[in-house]
Amino acid sequence: MDRGVSILEATIAPAADGWRLDRALADAVPTLSRERLKVLIASGAVTRDGVMVRDPAKRASAGDRLNVAVPNPTLPHNEAQDIPLVIAYEDEHLIVIDKPAGLVVHPAAGNLDGTLVNALLHHCQGSLSGIGGVARPGIVHRIDKDTSGLMVAAKTDRAHEGLARQFHDHSIDRRYRAIVGGRPRPAEGKVDAPLARSATNRKKIAIVQGGKRAVTHYRTMELLRDAALVECRLETGRTHQVRVHMASIGHALLGDPVYGRTKGAQKALLETLGFRRQALHAAHLGFIHPVKSTALAFDSDMPADMQELFTELHV
Repeated sequence: MDRGVSILEATIAPAADGWRLDRALADAVPTLSRERLKVLIASGAVTRDGVMVRDPAKRASAGDRLNVAVPNPTLPHNEAQDIPLVIAYEDEHLIVIDKPAGLVVHPAAGNLDGTLVNALLHHCQGSLSGIGGVARPGIVHRIDKDTSGLMVAAKTDRAHEGLARQFHDHSIDRRYRAIVGGRPRPAEGKVDAPLARSATNRKKIAIVQGGKRAVTHYRTMELLRDAALVECRLETGRTHQVRVHMASIGHALLGDPVYGRTKGAQKALLETLGFRRQALHAAHLGFIHPVKSTALAFDSDMPADMQELFTELHV
């Protein structure tokens, strides 16, 4: 194997028979996006029985075995930075971080350093899965900059592939704590509404027919003053899912600058407390260890700013 690439093996599932190759491969290799696979296919990085397959639109057949040569990441812009981390668990394969609000997960325009990736590069001394590419080594999933709580990163490609498969299969147990405006009626329920980029504002996510399926199960944990502490369990994990789904049923997260419109006494309280983010915390994360096959589960208490908001709103 070329020392500059990693070879991923993929088998086309029966359900993907007849699909476009890029789509079928994205299903078989959830660590890579369909757009990235299109580029890899066109560049000759995908082979079947040693023969390059260069047409992303070529129809796949169930049982096809393909190899995908993924260039190993280079880190021209990523620097290891000594940023303190709260670590819930770590072994040679993966690390579970309790991320503070305000920390960006990976470098992007406007945030080229000071990210979780920079912190992980320092803490793990470069030992992170390369599947995430140049800007996202080790990153299997992410949570918003201003959302706090638990997330897992992969140190090895094997761990990355196993975790990505669990996220793809929606078998990861993720539960959030949210402080929302109003008191949900009914007190618990399910929001099943597809999500996609808004056609009018590309920075926002919206409920869009034909979007990706998204399901959130919510449960009121405690009634507050014209508000509620709610647990949201994700059946799927889409960008801004909890924020959009709760807003769609009339209970936007307090402090949400994009999907919420906090007014009156609650707005004044947020200003008094200096609370300038969506009141959302990734409180529980459970999954099967992708290498050791043991069940792991982690819990995180609400951070001080959300706890203070909760206390001030307590009936």
